Amino acid sequence: MKSKLGIAPIAWWNDDLAELSDDVSLEECLRQAHEAGFTGMETGRRFPMDMNELGPILKRYDMSVCGGWFSGLLLDGDIEAEKERIRAQMDFFIAAGAPCIVYGETARSIQGIRSAPLATKPRLSEEDIRAYGRKMTQFAEWCAAEGMPLAYHHHMAAPIETEAELDLLMKYSGKALHLLFDTGHMYFAGGNLLRVIDNHHARISHVHTKDVRSAVIDRLDRNTESFLDAVVKGAFTVPGDGSINFLPIIERLADYGYEGWFVVEAEQDPVLNPPLEMARRGHAALIQLMEQAEYEVAP
Repeated sequence: MKSKLGIAPIAWWNDDLAELSDDVSLEECLRQAHEAGFTGMETGRRFPMDMNELGPILKRYDMSVCGGWFSGLLLDGDIEAEKERIRAQMDFFIAAGAPCIVYGETARSIQGIRSAPLATKPRLSEEDIRAYGRKMTQFAEWCAAEGMPLAYHHHMAAPIETEAELDLLMKYSGKALHLLFDTGHMYFAGGNLLRVIDNHHARISHVHTKDVRSAVIDRLDRNTESFLDAVVKGAFTVPGDGSINFLPIIERLADYGYEGWFVVEAEQDPVLNPPLEMARRGHAALIQLMEQAEYEVAP
């Protein structure tokens, strides 16, 4: 079994919380990620969306683009409008040889609203999700036909957050809509991580190995505190530093034949958790886990 290890720049600079951003350049971010041992980086706000500019920088640090977030609005929007919105990123990702675009639904989401308690997340009926699944399938089919598949990111404080909501989306969408399995978000949402893999392994095309500090999550008041409050308090961290037992997760993915990227995504305070130190810790933990699960990690 083959795998690749990537990381997200959110450990260095947070797109939603300026207070959790280290004052480092794109090149320094890539240099540190390379030094920690990673070969891929998801995109972020300091990335130029032009391979003529970004390509030489990536080559300098032996890094590739291993995905990146797109703020989708399809829940309330029009497919043709979304095609226009995603076009530039799609062309850039195709040129970069990225494996997928990470689709995150931001219509009605409260994930970026500091004043919105977790308990006020949007709730969709089964019929709502059925209709949404049809739209997402059509959009995903178009994206794949254009040369860039989507990986759907279930997310805290978003319309598709819980295991039950994800089950319904997968039920009412077609196989063209791939799944980004995020361990940290599903744990935070109270889901059973191994059961999600068992139920949806055929659709998983990208994995975020996001760890959590369960003590932080358990102390949250979801009626008054928001997703961003949880982030500031340190809900997330890198593998090997939190509460999730990753070995059975990675072994289960291997059992189902998953080959692809395992991406560390751990937004937290860079002063309390220096990004290079945390990146090294996360990479070391994943290397050990990959060996135990008999994955061959791309150098």
